[in-house]
Amino acid sequence: MMLAATTGALPQKISKRFREDEVKNPLNDVWAAGRPVLNGWLSIGSPFTAEIMASQGFDSLTIDGQHGALDYSALLPMLQALRGRGPVVFARVPWRDPTWVMKFLDAGALGIICPMVNNRAQAEEFASYMRYPPLGQRSYGPTRAAYAYPSYGTTANEAVLAFAMIETAEAMHNLDEIAATPGLDGLYVGPADLSIGISNGRLAPGFDRREPEVMDAQKRIAEAARANGIHAALHCGSAEYAAEALGWGYDMVTVGGDSRFLAEAAGATVTRFRTLTDTGRAGTASEGY
Repeated sequence: MMLAATTGALPQKISKRFREDEVKNPLNDVWAAGRPVLNGWLSIGSPFTAEIMASQGFDSLTIDGQHGALDYSALLPMLQALRGRGPVVFARVPWRDPTWVMKFLDAGALGIICPMVNNRAQAEEFASYMRYPPLGQRSYGPTRAAYAYPSYGTTANEAVLAFAMIETAEAMHNLDEIAATPGLDGLYVGPADLSIGISNGRLAPGFDRREPEVMDAQKRIAEAARANGIHAALHCGSAEYAAEALGWGYDMVTVGGDSRFLAEAAGATVTRFRTLTDTGRAGTASEGY
């Protein structure tokens, strides 16, 4: 059952000052130092793959519960495998549904990326699911989070990060009011859906867009986030494009993910072998995320 939104109950800014016994989110220190956050993407439901990704130097990793090849029973051991390995763990929920938001937080994710947030009301609902009263309507029961962070409790209100995805024509129309929603910590751009949406299906989905209309939309999203004192994140296909996005105002960038890295590395090896031996053709990497 959907829960009623607590419209207007969330403060515009949540304090980032902590007591010694509070759970902390290290990404706040990265941003406070003026550095961008480099995020990795986990679409394969495997603790081992998650461990490998955690060893590569990412600031954060996102477990994809929406389009990833995994469910909650895979997400939980992935979170366990990532504990204490460095990257802060986000989860993308399947939908803007309180059940998934709260369950993924209870499992120990310190950030939630919520898809298909199209207007202020939906943004308010999502934000309210993220925090305990009086700041929101999250139900108390941090099943694993209480063990992963022994001082979790209601101090988690200040540690968790709420990112709303901007990926539709409707969301672009309502961009300023979404960005101003109390309780949101950032906007996350899904360029594949955004390209389809703002072009009414004329543009094919994909990353690292160069079409003027998509570039303009991506820059507008970063500007709206900055204007409201929140973070802006962009999903990218290459390090070069991600580095360029920092100049547009993004302070969090995702560069590739486990399934894409596997496909690209395997494909490059096979292609090189086929070229050297003239024995056939290689496969292709997926454009999904």
